[in-house]
This record gives sequence, structure tokens and C-alpha cells, in this order.
Amino acid sequence: MSVIESILNETRIFPPSDAFVKQANISSIGAYQTMCAEAAKDYQGFWATQANNNILWHKPFTQVLDESNAPFFKWFHDGELNVSHNCLDRHLATQPDKVAIIFESDDGTVIQSTYRDLHQSVCQFANALKAQNINKGDCVIIYMPMRIEAVVAMQACARIGAIHSVVFGGFSAKSLHERIIDAGAVAVITADEQVRGGKHHPLKATVDEAINMGGTESVKSVVVFQRSGSDVPFNPARDVWWHEITQSASTECDPEWVNAEHPLFTLYTSGSTGKPKGVQHSSAGYLLGTMVSMHWVFDYKPSDIFWCTADVGWITGHSYVAYGPLTMGATQVIFEGVPTYPDAGRFWEIIQKHKVTTFYTAPTAIRSLIKLGPNLPEKYDLSSLRLLGSVGEPINPEAWMWFYEKIGRSNCPIVDTWWQTETGSHMIAPLPGAFPLKPGSCSLPLPGIFTAIVDETGQDIENGKGGFLVIKRPFPSQIRTLWKDPERFKKAYFPEEIGNGKYYLAGDSAHCDNDGYFWIMGRTDDVLNVSGHRLGTMEIESALVANPLVAEAAVVGKPHEIKGESVVAFVVLKAQLPHGEEASRITNELRDWVAQEIGPIAKPEEIRFGENLPKTRSGKIMRRLLRTLAKGEEITQDISTLENPAILDQLKQSIK
Repeated sequence: MSVIESILNETRIFPPSDAFVKQANISSIGAYQTMCAEAAKDYQGFWATQANNNILWHKPFTQVLDESNAPFFKWFHDGELNVSHNCLDRHLATQPDKVAIIFESDDGTVIQSTYRDLHQSVCQFANALKAQNINKGDCVIIYMPMRIEAVVAMQACARIGAIHSVVFGGFSAKSLHERIIDAGAVAVITADEQVRGGKHHPLKATVDEAINMGGTESVKSVVVFQRSGSDVPFNPARDVWWHEITQSASTECDPEWVNAEHPLFTLYTSGSTGKPKGVQHSSAGYLLGTMVSMHWVFDYKPSDIFWCTADVGWITGHSYVAYGPLTMGATQVIFEGVPTYPDAGRFWEIIQKHKVTTFYTAPTAIRSLIKLGPNLPEKYDLSSLRLLGSVGEPINPEAWMWFYEKIGRSNCPIVDTWWQTETGSHMIAPLPGAFPLKPGSCSLPLPGIFTAIVDETGQDIENGKGGFLVIKRPFPSQIRTLWKDPERFKKAYFPEEIGNGKYYLAGDSAHCDNDGYFWIMGRTDDVLNVSGHRLGTMEIESALVANPLVAEAAVVGKPHEIKGESVVAFVVLKAQLPHGEEASRITNELRDWVAQEIGPIAKPEEIRFGENLPKTRSGKIMRRLLRTLAKGEEITQDISTLENPAILDQLKQSIK
């Protein structure tokens, strides 16, 4: 892949309104360019100023960046702080009664928590965790519904210096089991059930199943929040109720001061091999990234009502629910349910009810809501909105325009943000008071972020041509390592063949236009982006092959108008090729199997059966051919190295 040709031709431009520019934190392209020039001239000085101006330090740092053991960079590493102190305590003197969280449950019940309330809840739970003998440096798995308590659990871990690892509540027992073992977790924080879309989904039962799979002897405590009140199995030697252990706990808990590089959390993200990657983030550098992006990209104002729709099981819910808004002192909305329950107007109703000003969601959700009711938003008063945001994957221009016109009423800039679990915070995104917007482009890199498009040798590529997206300099919020796997970290993100191991390799292809705007073109590896969730093909293939019926499997993605990508599986059975009702039955069985092994989001939308897979003579599966087949396109690529070309005709047939 020396060069990827870009075929997208989008010429519409939307400058910010004069009214928005007038109130913006960064109000001109000139102001942005001045900041970028400052960072280029004195990189460490630029970030030192940001760190001193934003973070409350218990012990000030004296060294900004340590590159002596690259790529294991250290930022501000002789300084000390506490992240929870930066999110909560800092506001007690100035705005203790300001609402921190407006929580809306699945059934519409609303609970408000002020900064004083939230501080007391976090302190109580932190003290309860310490009483469970959970201490600084211990790893805690959080497997919770999307409620205030999930944020309390994360903040409490940060307060005592424990390392949290949040697992999305939709993942299966097997996925949870893998993460418990890899993390070496001493405790799991969960709930009896979660309630979404009027349906009850077990969490505690899934935790029990995961622990009972074995190898989880490190888990000493399971803390259970009572969400639904349903009967759940209870092991009195290990399980404790959240409400019981916090009942008599003090509402004061001194923060544990930690080194700037102390791990705040690990978050598992899929890789191109079967084993999930435990992305490890620091305390100070990560927090700084969330703070400057709240100010620059979200143009944060104290009067804002901020709503990021992401679950805390994903990085977006970490950075722009659990940490970024709180450290800024914002009022934010947290929603337990789904956008289509009880009807497709739920998002718009919430915006209207709580007078949301900043709305940050995924293209997947936008496309789903377009399909369910393109004119439905007209029934709601969305006049409180002043800024829209998109996250999780590139937003296609048609969805961008609908979002802009129907939700923003052609009056709200859209910040289309490119970043990753590994980067911790926004890397490329519009500064909404400074940048003209182009539908489908994430625009320009943030000040202090040095991005580029390069070829496979690390050489810069001219504008208009596609290549590998890289970040050329270390930045504070970036991944520090992969949990217990430093060699995999170096190989995956700082490969020697691109930039001599000095560039952060994002794994995305992109191109720049003549204005320097970035356009993301897709993944360069075998990671799928399904409904904003990154899923490794190897994980799904491993799950399929684990079924006793399956001999071999290969998984690819194909474009999907709602999900971004859908999963297509090519399967070779141990028995003869199935047909008709038998094929339908096996298809349904395998889809359910994958849901059980990994989670419903990984279920193949389509399964095709063949007597073999297209392979080279050396046995390598030719995935590029499978991608072409999945899209329903004619194969025009060279197939001269293919051992069994006749198999391609067989695999063209599909059954959903």
C-alpha cells in the first residue's frame, strides 16, 4: 500500500456563524495557527503550560517529557496528583450545589446529583472498597449498567489509586472471563441486572459464570449494586451488596496521591489476533487530554448541558462522561436506555426535556434514527442545542447533512472527532469557532498533535493521496503500554518499518485535501468497526471455530448503512456443505454461538458456507477476495496465486 487512491469528492463547506465565533473559546483560524506554531517552536513548553494551567498538582512536576525509553514515554512523571480530586474536590469551594449529573433511567425516572452529592457518594464507595482490602495498584473490573453508580465506581477507584478496567455490559461471560484473568483483578463491581429498552439483562449471573470458568482466584470480592431487585445467586464468602457496604462508610476520603504516570485504567480493545489488548493509560497525561479537548473541541462553557451518549464500557464514555466533563465542572446528562425506546424520538425528547446544549453521539445512532424517522426531530424543541459532535467512525456526508439540518437546524457546528482508545482524547477534530466544516472530514489536528499521512516506509505522502495515518511526536494522553505485553505494544503501535519506530501508527488509512483537512478512509488491519465498536476478526473466527460443527472460518466486514460495517463470516463445516433449511438452522446456531462466546454485537449478519476458503499455495487466506465477495462485487484482482480458484463461485452464494 504505497498510495491509496481517494475517490471521495465532497466540496460543500460550512463556516461557523458570526454568533458562534463571537463566543468561541478559540475564535479564528489565526488563533489556532498561533497555538500550533507555539507547540512547534517549544513542544515541551507548550504542554507544560497546558498541564500547569489545567491540572491541580499535589506535587508539581519538574520534567515535562522523558523520551529516554521510547516508545515508553513519560509525561510530568515526577509530579503527583489524584484524578478524582481534580474532578470533584476542586469544585466544592466554588460550585458544590451545581448539578454534576442529570441521570435519566430507562423508564424515564430522573435523578440529579450535585458536585457535593457526587463527592460524598465517591468517598463513601472509596472507603467501602478500602474496607474490602482493595488498595493502590490493585486492578478492579467494573461491569455495570450505564448509571451514576458506574461513574462513582470509576471515580472511587481513581480516588484510592486502584486501576479500573471497565467491561461493556453487553459482553459475554467468556469475554469477561478473559479480561478478569488478564487484568489479574482482585474485585468485580457489577449489578444484579441492567435494564435497557424495557428489557432486563443479567449482569451478576454473567459475572458468576465468568468466575466459575476457573483461573479467577485473584478475585476476592464481588460488589453488587441493586438495580432491579431481582433474585441473584449470592456467595456470602465473596459477594457484598453495594448499599450495605456504603451504608456506614464515611463521606470523607482523602485522595491517594499518585505519580503522574500511575495507571488510571486499562481498557481492553480488540486486536487483529485473538487476544484482546489491555490499553493502559496514565493519570496526568490522560486527564490533560480530556481537559484541553473539552475546552478546544467542545468549546465548553459553564452554562452548557453536555450529553455524550457513549457507554462507559468504551473509551468515549471514559473520556467524555466519567472524566472530561467532571474535571471541567460541567453539568452532563447520563442515559441508561436506548435511543429507540419507547420510540425513536427518545434522544430528541431528552434533549428537549433537559435543554441539552452539546450533543455527542455516533454515526451508527444517527443512521439508525434517520431510518426510523427522518422527520421525527421536527416534533421536538431542539433550540437549546449549540454544538453537535460525532464519534466512533467517519460520518458519511449524507448523515452529516441530516444531523446538521434536522438536529442542529443548520445552526450548530458539528465536531467530527477522530481519536482512538489508544490516544485517550481527540487528536483530529474541528475547533468549532475557528474552522469551516466539510461534511465527512475530521478537519485538522489539535494544537500540539503532529499528524501526517505516510507510505509504508514512513515518507510523507502528497495531498490527495491516501496512506497510513501516523502521529509523529509523543503526546500526553497516549497509550503507555499494553497491560503485561510491552513487546506487542511496540510492534503494534511503533513498528520499526514506519518511521524507524518513532511514529505512532494509528492503523487507519487517510488522505489530506489541499486545505490540509484529514479524511479517514478506513482500517488498514483486520479490525472491524461495527456500530462504533472495534471487533477483531480473529476473535470472531476463534469463536466460530470453537463450535464443534466448524472446521475453519474467516471473517471480514462489509459496508452497512446503519452499523458502518457488518460482520460477514465464511465458514467451512466439518460435515458436508449444507443447503436449504439445514443451512438456515446452522446459520442461526452459529450466530447464537458467537453471541454467547463474545457478545451480541459480534454476531455475523451473514454466513456463507464453502467446502474450502480461498488460499494461496502457502495456506494464507486471501481476505481481500473475501471482502470483494462480501460486497457483492466482481473480482478483478489477480488470483494467480490462488490454490483453489473454483471456490470463489461457491462462496458467492449467501444465506442471511
